[in-house]
Amino acid sequence: MVAMSTNPLAGLLRKSPFKPIQEHVRVVFSCVMLLPALFDALYRKDQKEVADLAEQIGNLETEADRIKSTYRHNMPKSLLLSVDRKDLLSLIHEQDALADGVETISQIMSNRDMIVPEAIKAGLDELLEGTMEISTQAKNMIEELDELVHVGFSGREHDIVTKMIDGVRKSEHNIDQILKKVNRTLFTIEKELDPVSVMFWYRVIEEVGALSDHAENMADRLLLFLSK
Repeated sequence: MVAMSTNPLAGLLRKSPFKPIQEHVRVVFSCVMLLPALFDALYRKDQKEVADLAEQIGNLETEADRIKSTYRHNMPKSLLLSVDRKDLLSLIHEQDALADGVETISQIMSNRDMIVPEAIKAGLDELLEGTMEISTQAKNMIEELDELVHVGFSGREHDIVTKMIDGVRKSEHNIDQILKKVNRTLFTIEKELDPVSVMFWYRVIEEVGALSDHAENMADRLLLFLSK
């Protein structure tokens, strides 16, 4: 007799392959939501709060990893849906990359006493605002998965999600423009900063910008579901 798994997430997966993905994206989004507070603590030079927030982010990232790992290990080899197993795994991978990116940013900030150059503060705030917007859009998209399945990936819900995907793509394009502007500003003040600080700021800016790339990749994966 084969023992049934007592893992609640595994039971959820047997009912719907989308429920754990939605649970995962909520944990990931909780992680992303701590970014503004992290930057605010850095602006205020409160390194203790930076470290505390980095620990919270790390715990959430660990939880997201746990859900992803359980999902991969318990997913059936074949699904009674018009969605490929590899596409679902790819989607949860992109979601997880969001949490990984936020954790990387928090680790850089907690491991170094980083001084925020005044010249890039406005650009960083704009970049953060765009990142929060696109992350919210991506989460809302995933929250519609159940309803999409219910209507067979068609009808009004299909149109709603398609508009959401378009919104994510437009937001990603806007963030790309902001990213270029912040990098240009940092380039103009490079000589006023020590080389190591410059290197880490370019890294942080790159990591924040990559979050929108992962959100757009989530939209692309969802578009695959709609096109099948």
